Amino acid sequence: MAVPRIENTLFGLAFMTLVLAGMLAGPCEGELERFEHPTKADGSLSFLVVGDWGRRGGYNQSAVAIQMGVVGEKLDIDFIVSTGDNFYDDGLTGIDDPAFDESFSKIYTADSLQKQWYSVLGNHDYRGDVLAQLNPILVKLDSRWLCLRSFILNADIVEFFFVDTTPFAEKYFTEPEDHVYDWRGVLPRKNYLSNLLKDVDLALRESRAKWKIVVGHHTIKSAGHHGNTDEVVTQLLPILEANGVDLYINGHDHCLQQISTSDSSIQFLTSGGGSKAWRGDISWLNPEELKFYYDGQGFMSVQMTETRVDIAFYDILGNILHKWGASKALYSIINENSHVY
Repeated sequence: MAVPRIENTLFGLAFMTLVLAGMLAGPCEGELERFEHPTKADGSLSFLVVGDWGRRGGYNQSAVAIQMGVVGEKLDIDFIVSTGDNFYDDGLTGIDDPAFDESFSKIYTADSLQKQWYSVLGNHDYRGDVLAQLNPILVKLDSRWLCLRSFILNADIVEFFFVDTTPFAEKYFTEPEDHVYDWRGVLPRKNYLSNLLKDVDLALRESRAKWKIVVGHHTIKSAGHHGNTDEVVTQLLPILEANGVDLYINGHDHCLQQISTSDSSIQFLTSGGGSKAWRGDISWLNPEELKFYYDGQGFMSVQMTETRVDIAFYDILGNILHKWGASKALYSIINENSHVY
């Protein structure tokens, strides 16, 4: 199993110290934690993306997991990306919460899924013990697990920038309803967000990767139930656009979708169909920008080379619902869209 190059193993003292130091602290100004994951021998990379999943196998989570295993083997994936809301309804209660085993380890059991998982936090994760989900003790329970607030993953041809988007949303602070959020490590919020935005901007500007992908839980562009996340649009999106980001991948809306707008070169991709879905509502003013929308469960695959990216969305039967690809040669990008039903 390919693992981040941190003292040769995730069980290494360096990793344990790194995560423990960052559990209570916000992001260090000018520096996000960095990990490395090698490409295949031919320089290619393939991975799956799933979000909004942890329901002890319910709401078709197990069905999605089965097909992830099938596709993962076919594509010989290198790792899995989780877009957050990893454990419902209210995150983990602690490091000994059986939900970790019942919603993760016992669900994603296929041989092809025994790879590294790179995860961000969602708003439901913040309703539990956030520090538990970030605790390296979970790595001892399942070595695949890696979850941090914000971090960078370098995979040679591509750099991934995982961003903690939940603290951006004002309503979680001003209108929490009957929910209790764990803001340890986030308060004072203004400082946290300011430092995070500076860190992301700096990291993107310094990146020399051929491809740049940003992963967050919350939507930037979405036709789904939650719609656009205004604070992320106004604060984070300008940084992404100024620094040549190719893809923004998120969860939050329990659907699969691709949006390509006329005013941005970024492709906005949602993979939030890991379990409970079928919201029943969709709204987007410009239908030409909504390249694909599926109000149901499923996941996404990504295959990459230095000059090519290919994306596919799958349902719980393993059917390919939509494909999209882009070629990057020098400074030109050719987009290709196709639907398969």
